[in-house]
Amino acid sequence: MPDDNHTSSSSDSKSKKVGFVSLGCPKALVDSERILTQLRMEGYDIAASYADAEVVIVNTCGFIDSAKQESLDSIGEALQENGKVIVTGCMGADAKSITGIHPGVLHVSGPQAYEEVVSAVHNVIPPRADHDPFLDLVPPQGIKLTPRHYAYLKISEGCNHRCTFCIIPSMRGKLVSRPVDQVVAEAERLVNAGVKELLVISQDTSAYGVDIKYRTGFWQGRPVKADMYGLCEALADFGVWVRLHYVYPYPHVDRIIPLMSERRVLPYLDIPFQHASPAVLKAMKRPAAAENNLARIKNWRDNCPELTIRSTFIVGFPGETDDDFERLLDFLREAELDRVGCFQYSPVEGARSNLLDGHVPDEVKQQRWERFMQVQQEVSANRLQAKVGRILEVLVDEVTETGATGRSSADAPEIDGLVYIDPAPTSDLRAGELVKVKVTSADEYDLFASPLCP
Repeated sequence: MPDDNHTSSSSDSKSKKVGFVSLGCPKALVDSERILTQLRMEGYDIAASYADAEVVIVNTCGFIDSAKQESLDSIGEALQENGKVIVTGCMGADAKSITGIHPGVLHVSGPQAYEEVVSAVHNVIPPRADHDPFLDLVPPQGIKLTPRHYAYLKISEGCNHRCTFCIIPSMRGKLVSRPVDQVVAEAERLVNAGVKELLVISQDTSAYGVDIKYRTGFWQGRPVKADMYGLCEALADFGVWVRLHYVYPYPHVDRIIPLMSERRVLPYLDIPFQHASPAVLKAMKRPAAAENNLARIKNWRDNCPELTIRSTFIVGFPGETDDDFERLLDFLREAELDRVGCFQYSPVEGARSNLLDGHVPDEVKQQRWERFMQVQQEVSANRLQAKVGRILEVLVDEVTETGATGRSSADAPEIDGLVYIDPAPTSDLRAGELVKVKVTSADEYDLFASPLCP
């Protein structure tokens, strides 16, 4: 007769596998990494397919209607393929929007609810009784969903702004800055694990530390002020690429430019301008809407000629007139931004902009979007053509039989262009390696180059 205790212990020692679907922005990706890290610390394995998983977690996005639909479709697919589904993320802040369509989900939670998600997993598949955290080690940097050579470094949660088109503050709450010593310590762990590029993210990177009154922290006995400049100074000492995302054009951003001109921080700013018309910016309730952005951009480039600026814009915002749109196009031509994304305005449930007058017809939005993209393509193509013949440092992302792809300091992963490296001499290249290349040609979005001999 088998021993009951032995049978139970054997069952508890079986691998517990969790499936994971991560949707949305890099900030949501970091949330996914934190959940997965905690699960691995408790002895769970991550399943590679629905069939192998005992439960599936779907981290949702709820920023715009198309993202919500993608989240709902992913939940439905997970239910169909597996049957046991836990939902978290931004869309989970409104549980009824999920359970009303997918009543079969086991649990719903909002963003940053790491402990709640892990607890829901415990209820479905209890952790292994024989798990030994001292033997089943998790890497010091935690579980990462990005390639080994770059990682997102989230410095805060939430946002204090109340842009009329955005519902993120209602889902993620007000600004909560992480203690600066914790941020720098995480960066150190990532660099020690082989990360060559730190992508600094938040809802508003330039507001870092406002909520904690820029409280000074200590890292390795050295004081570090919890503001954007103090953090950048500390990160610069690691000697890796530091890329800043989601920066608003406040005057204090000027202080970061010298760090960029010295190449201590990448000469790259991701600034969501959203529009150029004062009337539209006022209706959007954008922070720093009254700033003279053209003058600020000129000053930045005078002090750091290598500066790359990427941005996002919305066309067809309620009340946007033909004159407003023409002013936006004029801004594009004069600002000569390097990388630009453009979205047609679409109403989002819960956004205050839905109540504004003067909603723009869809066909007009489409026409404006097409004109916008045409102007920006010309700007982008001209700026990339100016790089032909230059020597650039490139971080290699992938090497195949047909060549290698990488990114220069002007290119963030997933959202910007690529540098395509000639196939013949790439056999010695490795992903995560920094190499020098000579640019041979360019199109509207990407560069083509040959590696230089070491």
